[in-house]
Amino acid sequence: LEENFLGNKSFRLFLTSMPAPYFPVAVLQAGAKLTNEPPQGLRANVRRSMSVFTKEELESIEDEEKSRVWCRLQFSLKFFHAIIQERRKFGPLGWNIRYEFNDSDLETCTVILQNMLKGEGQVPWDTLLFVFGEIAYGGRVTDDKDRRCIMAILEKFVTPNVLDPNYAFSES
Repeated sequence: LEENFLGNKSFRLFLTSMPAPYFPVAVLQAGAKLTNEPPQGLRANVRRSMSVFTKEELESIEDEEKSRVWCRLQFSLKFFHAIIQERRKFGPLGWNIRYEFNDSDLETCTVILQNMLKGEGQVPWDTLLFVFGEIAYGGRVTDDKDRRCIMAILEKFVTPNVLDPNYAFSES
C-alpha cells in the first residue's frame, strides 16, 4: 500500500518537538527548521509586543476610567514580559531554572485583563496579580525561589501605582 501511495504535492506538516532520543533524527534532518526567538533587548521586546496591539484592542474597553487602566496595564504587562524574557540571558543569576516564557503567556494575560476590566466594580488588583503571577506565568515556574522572584517583579507592574503618570517601574 505505501509503495503505491504518491501523496499530495501541496501537503505540508508542521511539527513541533522537544529534543528526545526516541524521535527519529531522519525526520528532523529532512525538514525545514523554523525558530521564533524573542527580540534582543528590552526596547525591542516591548516594541514587538506593542506592534501587534491594534487600535480596536486599545479601544475595546468602553468605560473611560477602565480604558485608561487598560492602556496603562497593557504597557505594564508588555514591559514585565520583556523583563522576564531578558532575565534568561543571565543564566542562573536570572532564573534558577531556564523557563520558556513566550507570547502565549502575554496573550493569556491580555485576555484575562480585558475580561476582568469589562466586569462591574473596581479593578481587582489582587486577583490580577495572583492570576498573572501564580497561574499564567507562574504555571511554568517550578522553583520556589523563582516563583517568589517573579511575584516580586510583577508587584511593581500590577499595582494601582502604575496609573500615576509619574510612576517609575524602577528607582534607577
